[in-house]
Amino acid sequence: MSDSTSKPKSETPNDTSFRKTWDRTLYAQQAASRAANEKEESALRSAAKAEGKKYHHRPPPDPSTLTDSSSRTARLAVTNSLGRTTFIPSAGAGAGSVNSKRGRGAGFYCPDCDLTYKDNLQFVDHLNSKQHLFATGQSGE
Repeated sequence: MSDSTSKPKSETPNDTSFRKTWDRTLYAQQAASRAANEKEESALRSAAKAEGKKYHHRPPPDPSTLTDSSSRTARLAVTNSLGRTTFIPSAGAGAGSVNSKRGRGAGFYCPDCDLTYKDNLQFVDHLNSKQHLFATGQSGE
């Protein structure tokens, strides 16, 4: 018998050089900054609630940076997906789910807002909505 098979397991060297080394100080700093951000956001939420306003995580865009809306110069390409079969894997309760519009799913997808609509009427309504116009940097006026 060879020597390597006759040694007990406790005496064989363990090579763990392939494992990722974790920088504990970096992760401690990240956790502290995340906790500080959550505390600040909590204070902003409670202040907005005390004033009777709704707290928005993402502030609305600056009106000076928005461009005026204009009519479309080209037709919407909603017929591109007619007659095509596309496999879109379901990711649980998120993208592609029956109850969720978030993410890429079966239907008409808006990459600017990351939303999927089941028919072209909902999709066109979305393209004209305030949410989509703000996401694309238009004022809606």
